[in-house]
Amino acid sequence: MPETRVLGIEGTAWNFSAAVFDEDLVCLHSSPYVPPQGGIHPREAAQHHAAVAAEVIGKVLAEAGDDIDGVAFSIGPGLGPSLRTAATAARSLALKYGVPLIGVNHCVAHVEIGRWYTKFTDPIVLYASGANTQVLGFLNGRYRIFGETLDIGLGNALDKFARSHDLPHPGGPIIEEMAKKGSYIPLPYTVKGMDLAFSGLMSAAKEATARGESMEDVCCSFQETAFAMCVEVTERALAHTGKDEVILVGGVGANSRLQEMLRIMCEERGAKFMAPPRVYMGDNGAMIAYTGKVMLEAGSTIPIEESFVNPGYRSDQVEVTWRNDAGELFAPGQSEITERGAEAAVDLTDTDAVKTRLSKGYRVPELDAHLIVERTRAEARCIAAARRGGVPVPIIRDVTGNAIVMEKLDGDVLKYIIGDEYAYEAGKSVGKLHKAGIVHGDLTTSNMIWKGGRVYLLDFGLAQMTDEIEPRGVDLHVLFQTLESTTSSPATLKQAFCDGYRSVFTGADAVIGREQEIELRGRYL
Repeated sequence: MPETRVLGIEGTAWNFSAAVFDEDLVCLHSSPYVPPQGGIHPREAAQHHAAVAAEVIGKVLAEAGDDIDGVAFSIGPGLGPSLRTAATAARSLALKYGVPLIGVNHCVAHVEIGRWYTKFTDPIVLYASGANTQVLGFLNGRYRIFGETLDIGLGNALDKFARSHDLPHPGGPIIEEMAKKGSYIPLPYTVKGMDLAFSGLMSAAKEATARGESMEDVCCSFQETAFAMCVEVTERALAHTGKDEVILVGGVGANSRLQEMLRIMCEERGAKFMAPPRVYMGDNGAMIAYTGKVMLEAGSTIPIEESFVNPGYRSDQVEVTWRNDAGELFAPGQSEITERGAEAAVDLTDTDAVKTRLSKGYRVPELDAHLIVERTRAEARCIAAARRGGVPVPIIRDVTGNAIVMEKLDGDVLKYIIGDEYAYEAGKSVGKLHKAGIVHGDLTTSNMIWKGGRVYLLDFGLAQMTDEIEPRGVDLHVLFQTLESTTSSPATLKQAFCDGYRSVFTGADAVIGREQEIELRGRYL
């Protein structure tokens, strides 16, 4: 039986690209839009795409032949004018050849071309591009988002910094070259559970050059800080799920230093790491053609009259009909190193748990040492304050260097047993924590233990003492993302949590409202 051959058209932002894919890439041609100055201008990008579409697609069809079984196009997310140009071309070709039309989610296409190339079956994926920075894993028919940027994508942060210094677009490759000649200087490091924020880092990098720091040093520090943040949240997702494969995709993923840092992290954890070659990293027609091929084979086509583009189309909204596996979480029989947390190892005695923060080989030594000391102190201080506030937490017995000796809790980790009753009690514990003026910073079901009818909170390394509503909202957002990505009934669990949260904390409704605002920030709006 002949292989399915699909023509794929990519046009979400800066690059207009087309390819044909059957069992392998047949041919690929692209024409990038390069703005004369500044960043991407949506209308100019769309005009560029319209001007080059016939030539790019013509080259592909001249090499591959007209024998195609379907036409796939990037339906979103992306810039509306650019998406509409690519969609118009795809509709015309589907009508011309009398073949099905397939609307492909751009983000999912990055993941699928990575899975195809690496042959990994169920990986954690770090997707880092201009507009998107997400950590994803597959469960029950969808790609679930464990964490993402809460402001701008990593690529956009790099490009905006580059533009502020009159460097051409895209800025990432130029920053990568400059960084090789620089040395590390401290810059803000913002990780919120498995979420990230890059705006503060970008602003601090601009300020550093304004006060006289060399461009080489600032580029080096920008990369080291931003990439360490990405690797940390990827490791946190790896530790939480128990998976043992990591893929890096997206345009920023072509950076050799980011690949090196992920490889080191995976080697330290005993996990496997791969990244596709550069040709599949940036926005390209091959990823649309391949994903369109597997979607067509699964029967996932779209009528032309319904093929409206969706600039805000999230990866977790896509029904993944072409995968028959459910995806695994918390697999039994994991190795001891896989069960280890993202930041620390815990040694147990009959009565005590000794938590030791581990040095990370992927981080520059200065940043690594700073984070270990800062987080050890923060954890001990916030656990002690939480206990005084009536929050179920372990008793701290001693703090020495990078280690905390605390009470051993014999109970069940919530991620293995989560249900409405447990979610309600978790809401009460978090409500008491916020009432005491403390935010956890890493609220996941890996950091909660059910014991004696109460949910104990653990792992306060990212905690802080504050009464501000924003970090409280982020706390809830991190937990709700965890429920969305790892459970089959997140809506009922979130409702049970909120009921418990409201029962002990009078400011609950305002925080829950803020969480909903925070969720929308990641919706490409």
